[in-house]
This record gives sequence, C-alpha cells and structure tokens, in this order.
Amino acid sequence: MRAARTRRMRLVGGFAAIALLAACSGGDSITDTGATNPPTTAVGPDDSGVSTTLAPTTTVAPDTLPDCPTDALADASGTVSLELWHGMTGALGEQMDALVADYNASQSAVKVELISGSYEETFDNYLQSNQDNRPDLIQLPEYTVQSIIDTESVIPVGKCIDASGFDTAPFLTSALSAYETQGVQWSMPFNVSNPVLFYNKRVFEAAGLDPNTPPTSLEELRAFSEQIVESGAATYGIALESGFDSGGGWYVEQWFAKAQEFYLNGDNGRTNRATQVLYNNDTGVELLTFLQQMIQDGLAANVGDNSGTGFDNLLKLADELQPAAMTIATSASLGPVLEVLGSGQFPGINADDVGVGPMPGPDGAPGALIGGASLWMVDHDDPVRAAAAWDFITFMVSAQSQSTWAAGTGYVPIRSDALDVEPYASTVAADARFAVALEQLESSPDALTSAGPVVGPLREIRSVLATAVAAILDGADVQTTLDEAAQQANNLIADYNARNS
Repeated sequence: MRAARTRRMRLVGGFAAIALLAACSGGDSITDTGATNPPTTAVGPDDSGVSTTLAPTTTVAPDTLPDCPTDALADASGTVSLELWHGMTGALGEQMDALVADYNASQSAVKVELISGSYEETFDNYLQSNQDNRPDLIQLPEYTVQSIIDTESVIPVGKCIDASGFDTAPFLTSALSAYETQGVQWSMPFNVSNPVLFYNKRVFEAAGLDPNTPPTSLEELRAFSEQIVESGAATYGIALESGFDSGGGWYVEQWFAKAQEFYLNGDNGRTNRATQVLYNNDTGVELLTFLQQMIQDGLAANVGDNSGTGFDNLLKLADELQPAAMTIATSASLGPVLEVLGSGQFPGINADDVGVGPMPGPDGAPGALIGGASLWMVDHDDPVRAAAAWDFITFMVSAQSQSTWAAGTGYVPIRSDALDVEPYASTVAADARFAVALEQLESSPDALTSAGPVVGPLREIRSVLATAVAAILDGADVQTTLDEAAQQANNLIADYNARNS
C-alpha cells in the first residue's frame, strides 16, 4: 500500500503540468470576409426544437466596426512594443514563450511582451480593465466570444484579412467558424483542441478487446465497459468527471453537436441572439440518464469535478487499486500525458499503452466542436499598433508556427498545410495519436450545429450545468435537475441580454 501511494504521488507530481489542461479548453462567407452579412435565412429549431426558418437579427454592418490598416506598420518610427495577455502556463507556457521569442528574433519592427495567467484570470482581468489598460492582443477561449464582442473593444480580424488579402484557404473551416458570428470573423483561432478518448491498450487486450479499435458510440462505450469489468481487466470501464469546462459543461455541448442538435435557441445564438438553453430536451435527458446508469451499474467511476488535481480522471488510468480503462480529456493534454508516462515508472500504464480515439457520442456520430482559444486584436485607435498586432498574428498562424506548436503541445494545427511541415509532419507520421483530434474536426458535419454555442454568460451557464451533472451522477432525477439548471441558465441569459442589448 505504501509503495502504491508513493507511486501515485509521483504521478501527481509528474502530471502537474496537465492540471491546467483540464479546461479547454466554413465557406467563403467566413474565410474571405470580415464583416459581410450571412445568408438572410437559416434553418434551425425554435424554442420547442421544431425546425423553422429564422431571420437573422444579429448581423453587424461593416462600416460600424474598426478598420484594420495592415500597411501602417511601414509608418512606425521604431520598434513597436505590443503586450499579449495569454492563458498558457506550465509546459504550454514554455512552448508559447519559445514561439513568441522566435517571432521577436525574426524581425526588428515589432516586439511582443507576454503576460500570462489562467484563462479565467485573463478573461476577468480584461473585463475589469478599461480600454487604456487593456493589452494589444489577448488569447481567450471559445466561451468568451459573445462577451468580448459586446465590449465593443476589438478590431475584427476579418477586417485585417480583407485589408491584407490574407489567404485563409488552407485553414480549417471549423476553426474559423467557431469565432465567426453576426457575419463577422472576430478573432483568429490559434490553439485548437477537442475532447478525445484516452484508453489503456493493455487493459483492452486483457479484456479480449482489440487495442486498436476503441468505442465510437455510447452504446459501444457501455458494451466495452461491461466486457472490461466482467473480465476483471480493470475495476471500471471509464472514469467520468463533472468539471465545468469539461465533463460537466463543455462535453455536453460536444454531444449535442454530434447529435446535430442545437444547445441554444437562435441557431446556437449564431443567427439570432440566444434567449434560452435547450439541453433539458429529450436528447439531454437521454444522455445524462446514460451516464448516470453507467455509474449505478458499476461500469464508470465518478471522480467529481476534477478540482482536487485537475486531472483526477486521467489518474484513474494509472490507479493501481481501482483503475479505469478509459476517460475523456482534451486533446491538448496528449503531449504532456505521453511525456509523463514515458518514464515507465508506473506499472499499470506507460506511454506506449495509451490509446487515443474519437470522443464516443450518440450513434457514433463523427465530429467535434472547437476548443482551445483564439487571438483577439484590441482596438486602441492606433493604426501602427494594429498593423503590428496583425503582423504578429500572421506569424503565429503560419504553417511553420502551427507545425511547431502542434508538435510540441498536442494542439491541432489550424491549417491543413501544417501537416506537410516539420516537425509536425514527422510527429504525425511516427505517432498517429496526434492526428485523432484533427481528423475528428475534419469529420464534423457542415452545419451550424458544428459551430458551437455563442451566448454572453456561456462560462456561467457551463458552471450551472456542471453542478446539475454532478448531482445527476450522484443519483438525482435527471429531468428535474436539468429543468432547474435550464431555468437558472435562462435567467442568466435574460439578465445578460438586458444589460447588453
């Protein structure tokens, strides 16, 4: 017992860099324009879930948005100093430092200074600052989109794309569309992730399962878990958790997208400002009932909200006493997970034992929503600083930079041509696990449901739902709990809209 506890403590220490990863985190109209109107109609469900045609009410007129004079950098009288607030810390922060250092060394016109903190801290600091105290650039996750738009404090990168003739053809459509709404490309995707299935191949083999064929549907997830538990290969089939930016919130959005259903009315808030959540419908009830039953039947372990270490679900794969064979986690944790387990000191699992597959979903439907974060340009009414910020962004999203970033972190490159550039080309060729998240995004249906929800208090809505999911995993009535959570979420939306209409 003492030896097992010692190894667990070593694992906790080794996984410290992964704790910060527990959160996430198409078409010409998106990639080629910064402020054009979307189609005049869009098909999607109304409040009752019935398919209707909605007239957009949230489009933005191009001439009301700040311009992006991308050629103004030539007018600079010396090196332009920029400040970037970002959410990368630990091992990811080191990768960010290195990439920005490469930019600073590549030219003398612009120098970027980094200010780091968690996504939460960075977001809150931005909202609490006035325009004079805000940075030139900020990296923020997908749940902040509507809130930042409503501050009226940014230059849409779509304006810069138009002004410079920047070629977005190689970019993943889903990556761009995640940060496009109201007919505007608001920010530039940078670090892209999505949830994937991590599993122990050694356990699969012991249970008589093919270690190279993970479950893709929820039905298969249960069947695999039953075989694993019945064989004694592991105590649990899967470790579940209820973190607000993972199993309790973000993953529910993912499952709705896989089912090609909207999580919010107003076509996920993308053609009309959202007024209510839809997750307490039949799909939500069926999904949460499935997860609850997995726990009640002894097929899944509930590790809570991951607040203890930030990665309790991943630790269950290496638990010597009551291990789980599978868990779902952000693809951005892949690099650090393999690095930690590469030491070989943990008898239950090493780096070669880790399998990675798509996130199982309803009926095995493919696809995933964008997670991670994007780069926003802050408007300081200074053409030179704006042009310098755009120059930096183009470096960060170049094929070379995205290749370097993806290979070093496990994030998905936002452009397809990064696959042909070293070091990512060799990384994927040598280890197909690094390609799973990208393939999952590429298989997403071309639909508004694949763009994800946009609503002002999305962070708070996830927290409300996470509390409900935690209660459901502990045995609470599913429909009642989801209805109560939906009412709280709708009140949050109504309050936000009243203040920002």
